[in-house]
Amino acid sequence: MTHVVTQSCCNDASCVQACPVNCIHPTPDEPDFHTAEMLYVDPRACVDCGACVTACPVGAIVPHRRLEGAQLPFLEINADFYRDRSRDGLPVLAPVPPRLKVRARPTPPRVAIVGSGPAAMYAADEVLTVPGARVDVYEKLPAPYGLARAGVAPDHQGTRRVTRQFDTIAAQPGFHLHTGVEVGRDVTHGELLRHHHAVVYAVGASADRRLTVPGAEAAVPATEFTAWYNGHPDHAHRAFDLSHRRAVVIGNGNVALDVARVLTADPDRLAATDISPAALAALRGSRIEEVWVVGRRGPAHSAFTLPELVGLANAPDVAVSVPAADLDLTGADETSHSLRHKLRLLRELAGRDAAGARRRVVLRYLLAPQRLTGDGVDFARTALEARDGAVHAVPTGEVEHVEAGLVLASIGYRALPVPGLPFDEASGTVPHTAGRVTDADAAYVTGWIKRGPTGFIGTNKSCARETVATLVRDYNEGLLTEPAADVAELEALLRSRRPDAVLGAAYA
Repeated sequence: MTHVVTQSCCNDASCVQACPVNCIHPTPDEPDFHTAEMLYVDPRACVDCGACVTACPVGAIVPHRRLEGAQLPFLEINADFYRDRSRDGLPVLAPVPPRLKVRARPTPPRVAIVGSGPAAMYAADEVLTVPGARVDVYEKLPAPYGLARAGVAPDHQGTRRVTRQFDTIAAQPGFHLHTGVEVGRDVTHGELLRHHHAVVYAVGASADRRLTVPGAEAAVPATEFTAWYNGHPDHAHRAFDLSHRRAVVIGNGNVALDVARVLTADPDRLAATDISPAALAALRGSRIEEVWVVGRRGPAHSAFTLPELVGLANAPDVAVSVPAADLDLTGADETSHSLRHKLRLLRELAGRDAAGARRRVVLRYLLAPQRLTGDGVDFARTALEARDGAVHAVPTGEVEHVEAGLVLASIGYRALPVPGLPFDEASGTVPHTAGRVTDADAAYVTGWIKRGPTGFIGTNKSCARETVATLVRDYNEGLLTEPAADVAELEALLRSRRPDAVLGAAYA
């Protein structure tokens, strides 16, 4: 019996290090690790030991005989990844990252981390491998874990399980969480450095990329809608128009699919999740029957991942379809494993009959938003042209009006400048070298503020490892100044400024 990686894979590679026969790829040292949509078990090499099952923080790995209906496609997806790959030259075991070593100094590493999402928690875990190290995590919200808590759809219970791993990290000696503290408003970078050797910024990409067409202000950012149904305190009060039979999502990444799935899900099924009670009540009264998920280019340029498409296609009581006329595959490279399977599934969806379904999700392509009207969206029809080594979506002159009561924009995240740090407007990142911020005193970055909004939850693990390795090297070389005061002094200062903050306690 072999094991199979399924939809909730978070790519943190804990399974890679646990596997005794190096049968899970790509590994963090392989070139395609950072672009892989998930990891895969080689059925030819798996010895059915179950070590990967124990190591996986999100329960994504399942023995093949225990796969349930929605998981069955992953048996073929895993096997196909290895169909044309040789094991010749692979090491018996996957390389294990070297442990961090520090030289003796008056004070063990004392690190402030700004933010508490996956990037922050993985960074904290790396720092705490050093004996005697202390980590102070500063989070502006009342609860930790960022998008792992507020950005993952409530029906993705497997993916949300990663927060249990974060609980384990937070329970380590030396970890201290401070919630309700906003760095830049309640405390400055300089004040943090007075009490720490270094500050790691793991603030993510908290803003949405915005539509720039006429009427765009009427579109709801999909990330705000996601935060609403997850009960984010900044959005819990929101109300959205669910009275029309159709909603339109502009953009076709994973967040777009999440929104479409939640809008069409049976509320009784959602009631078994940790969806916001206010959002559940609103969805029970929803009249939405159909959600369009719209991209301006073709299927080969879909921003969603293969696991998310498999999950949507197998959502209970929802018909998912694609107009056959939209399946323009100009420029599609079907030698790519994930793209090949993605296109295969889209072709299958094009043949499905959605008539009579209780609710429907329609994946549309070759439509570029032209303007938002009071009753929907005008889309410019596009055609694909391959030239100059790239595929371009070119307007055909045709316009298609789509009626909708709710229009959501899901065209990506963008980071905001961090006070006191340099910022590259073009990439939306803080300039750095291996995580060390350029032209800033003892400042480091990890996660999306470091590399842009790319990768998955677990991608932050290797990203944090690089940053913390740089930080420890600087500590060893004497480049980080000894803290001038104890952290208790900083906590007293914060209590005077933010009496409502929860400070200093170990989190468990």
